[in-house]
Amino acid sequence: MATAYLDNSATTRPCDAAIEAMVDCMREGFYNPSSVYKPAVEAFTRLRDARQTLLKPIRGMSHRLVFTSGGTEANNLAILGAVHRMHGRQKVARSAVEHPSVQAAFDELAKEGHEVIVLPVDSDGRISYDALETVLQSGVSLVSCMQVNNETGALLDARALYRQVNGRALVHIDGVQGYLRAPMDLAFADLYSFSAHKIHGPKGVGALAVREGVRLEARQLGGGQENALRSGTENTPGIAGFAAAARWMVSRQPELSQALMQKKLRLIQGILERVSGAMVNGPEPENAAPHIANISFAGVRGETMLHALEARGVYVSTGSACSSKKQKVSAVLTAMGIPAKRTEGALRFSLGALTTDEEIETAIEATAQAYAQLAAIQRR
Repeated sequence: MATAYLDNSATTRPCDAAIEAMVDCMREGFYNPSSVYKPAVEAFTRLRDARQTLLKPIRGMSHRLVFTSGGTEANNLAILGAVHRMHGRQKVARSAVEHPSVQAAFDELAKEGHEVIVLPVDSDGRISYDALETVLQSGVSLVSCMQVNNETGALLDARALYRQVNGRALVHIDGVQGYLRAPMDLAFADLYSFSAHKIHGPKGVGALAVREGVRLEARQLGGGQENALRSGTENTPGIAGFAAAARWMVSRQPELSQALMQKKLRLIQGILERVSGAMVNGPEPENAAPHIANISFAGVRGETMLHALEARGVYVSTGSACSSKKQKVSAVLTAMGIPAKRTEGALRFSLGALTTDEEIETAIEATAQAYAQLAAIQRR
């Protein structure tokens, strides 16, 4: 049976370059970069080079890079670390369609007594700039928005956001779904989070880019690694894999983005042609990220459709992998004003650099078969 892995927004298969870099680091470059003898200094140098490798594609050479255990920790360090360095009760804002790791960090700030404002979004999942201006005038100190929505692929205009904020607040952008899949310039972010396992690198390593002059309070204390912002011996094999995956992704641009968009559009077209009850959620596909499509199936619950596809060797998700076991209805789609029945029938199809044309065709055929079978049962 042919299979198709289309859950790359949850995690990607590590590329060969990342695996080889990690194995080499574990066998030959295993030294602690905080030690002072020559092999350890060489390990420290490789960490420095990895920072440059990761920052260069997003024009972030004027930012510091803090390595973390992943996107969740990077988001927490950015949000909680920034606010905890400020004096007194703060007013902070996030969009209504953020990742659970961002939502939870803001919930924690609310518990601590800070005022949290949730910015509404339109039917395409884009924030209201009128609402943003209102909260800016009220004196917010931090604004957090996602570069690429992890469920719908909606794109943030980081330039427009940063220019509207115009220095009145810190701007944090969650780039976990956007890094190296959508253009980004760190001239338009004070804080930018991203993760290795979304770009065909290993799990367990991420990063936070911090504009020079932005002050953070450490969330993890100890030996003072990462400029005292994230103590603990660095995950050198993971970082080596992270940098190798980034180099591999960059070497495939811009052809990769074009190929992903073509595959995504073919997937959507094929499903809409074969499945009468299919509806695309979010922005027009051409105006969204090239690797994410959110599709509802009328009359069939998303979880039911997911397992029907799984039985046919096609792997997708009902939303964010970080919250799929907790919630049955997507908070993102609900915030976009999508009716509950349609939201209940939504699936996310997400592509990666290793997704093949054959996987796309397999997914189209399996989706058509699964929906026809499930819809027939519903009609009985």
